[in-house]
Amino acid sequence: MAMETRPPVSQPGLLSGLDPRSAAILREIVEQYVETGEPMGSRTLSQRLPLSLSPATIRNVMADLTDAGLLFSPHASAGRLPTEKGVRLFVDGLLQFGNLSEEERESIAGMLDVKGRSLEDTLAQASSMLSGLSSAAGVVMAPKSDGATIKHIEFVALGPGRALVILVSADGQVENRVIETPPGLPPSALVEAGNYLNAHLSGQTLDRLRETVSTDMTANRNELDHLTAEVVASGLATWSDADERGGTLFIRGQGRLLADVTEIERLTTIQMLFERLETQETMLRLLDLARESEGVRIFIGAESGLFGMAGMSVVVAPARTDSNRIVGAIGVIGPTRINYARIIPVVDYTARVIGRMLG
Repeated sequence: MAMETRPPVSQPGLLSGLDPRSAAILREIVEQYVETGEPMGSRTLSQRLPLSLSPATIRNVMADLTDAGLLFSPHASAGRLPTEKGVRLFVDGLLQFGNLSEEERESIAGMLDVKGRSLEDTLAQASSMLSGLSSAAGVVMAPKSDGATIKHIEFVALGPGRALVILVSADGQVENRVIETPPGLPPSALVEAGNYLNAHLSGQTLDRLRETVSTDMTANRNELDHLTAEVVASGLATWSDADERGGTLFIRGQGRLLADVTEIERLTTIQMLFERLETQETMLRLLDLARESEGVRIFIGAESGLFGMAGMSVVVAPARTDSNRIVGAIGVIGPTRINYARIIPVVDYTARVIGRMLG
């Protein structure tokens, strides 16, 4: 079924006082900036504008837009680039974006809906897909489990000292973790560990299972041998560690943010961005930003309070279930001149697909 893209939340009043001629000039300059990153001069504008304006008139309008803080001159030439305030105004009042085609929607849904793939693999694929479609960094954040019951747990040997823990929830979601195993662990211990945990499931949530197993192992120390008990504890702890981080954050395409970056100051800024993306505070803030809106939100520069740095934009949308419960945040992080018209409908639709899948 076709879905209409919801417009981003706007800020009323930003366009007040901007006449059609000024709006047209600002739009052309921002669109040129998004496409090439290059400043635009009055002569080029006079050739591209649908209005019949002389270069002298255009220069006067550009000067007024510069005085208003919407444009600036990067060097001594007559060309202008938009400020973050100018990009903000463009996004909220001048941006024209459409809906994804049926073919594009089917392609996105197809890339994400692969039967038998774990939840982690699906979310990682979503972030990779967003990165590829936006030429920026794709971000997908899923909060920690809110109490889904566990159907089955299994341990699979991967080689000396390593095993895969497979957890299947009652709703069919599959999650995998790799754990370290004690030296000299026999294969039978993995089978015994799985049998022990499955015998204690009884439709319990992961949190409740941890409590039950901890109590049982304390009371019945001789039921499991020492090595098997270590495997059981390690298998449960790997999910506990993930929960303490507040959720799971998938980021793909960070390297795209380094494209065409040569200035040391810019490199330092992006390095700070990478470091912040790994913190729990960032994950929680991403969810907060998603919760604050029904649709796509666009934050330019330091507006989001997420990074506190200029030159970067965040496009984020909540992933909601059919019952309107938020199960994650989907977004793109990139330079201020990302292609908003393309990215907004992609983020919006991807968030809807993920919301249905996690619901």
